Amino acid sequence: MSERRDRAYWSKTRWITSVLLSIWFAATLLTCLFAPELNGYSFMGFPVGFYLAAQGTLIVYLLLVGIYAWYMNRLDKRQLDSEDD
Repeated sequence: MSERRDRAYWSKTRWITSVLLSIWFAATLLTCLFAPELNGYSFMGFPVGFYLAAQGTLIVYLLLVGIYAWYMNRLDKRQLDSEDD
């Protein structure tokens, strides 16, 4: 029983890591690829492509770290609770 729980735990860990890394990669790549087109627009006096690269992706990265920490804390708590039973 414990081995099955451990496999499920690591499966969920790999899944969330893969999803969040994919979002990280897409946010970084898309910002770089579309920066020239986005620079045609302005936001607070800065070109949008520059603004997204300098600020937008950092916000996405922080959100990804927060989501990962929240999810893993919840998953760890469930794993510990199931081991106590």
